[in-house]
Amino acid sequence: RNLSFVYPEWSPERVKRKSKRVFQNLGITILEICQMICFSSDEILDRVKIRGEEYLLNAMHYNKGVILISAHLGNWEIVPLFWPLYFNTPITIVARKIRNKIINRWIYGLRTRFGSRIIYKDVALPEMTRTVRKGKTLGILIDQGMKSSIGVKIRFFNKFVTATPGAALLAMRCNSPALPAFCTRNDDGTFTITIEPSLALKRTGDLSADLRTNTQIMTDAIEKMVRKYPEQWFWVHKRWRKYYPDLYPEDMNRRRRRRAIKRQKKQSQSS
Repeated sequence: RNLSFVYPEWSPERVKRKSKRVFQNLGITILEICQMICFSSDEILDRVKIRGEEYLLNAMHYNKGVILISAHLGNWEIVPLFWPLYFNTPITIVARKIRNKIINRWIYGLRTRFGSRIIYKDVALPEMTRTVRKGKTLGILIDQGMKSSIGVKIRFFNKFVTATPGAALLAMRCNSPALPAFCTRNDDGTFTITIEPSLALKRTGDLSADLRTNTQIMTDAIEKMVRKYPEQWFWVHKRWRKYYPDLYPEDMNRRRRRRAIKRQKKQSQSS
């Protein structure tokens, strides 16, 4: 549904082929994540190539911290393992806590195995600010939706979405460079981390407008890479749910059922 929605020019056959590739990629990623806990440091270094390293080194030269914006593309989980091994310094990753405590503990151990740090989103901004102001590197995945009350309305694939302004706010507040960075899978099973030049963010003095503009600039960078590797993005996420609820009728039906249950509870309590 998502592919047909954002690629109306694609034939049903092409959508079906791409959908199959999306699920193949997702399955491979899950298997790789399970294997990565056993990879040696040499195996990780051998599997990952880095491109655009000069952009990162140039950004680090100013000693104002570096913000890497990324997405659920390819295998994003190998980055916190590779980074401290290659650069000999940890990276701090902003992540969402997994509800299942056992899985969350396991994935936390994987991500921090070689010294990378994890900041959970529910208490993220103050610690993100401290990290960047210390001159460290911070990685944020900004391709998923969030509540309208704390997000900004922008366009993704020319469709309205709500996006987190956190990365844009942090870059503006700390005057730190923000660079797109993505880990994609190659045909031979290796990975390439691509780092792009620092984004030219706007600072006009109008905080609300600048947040929206800069979040759009960051999201455009995400979209460009997703368009390049569409089969490697997390298309199963209901990214356009807020403004196009008819795209996900099962979601609407679930909400109706929840509302009905709440009404029944209120009625029973009042009686």
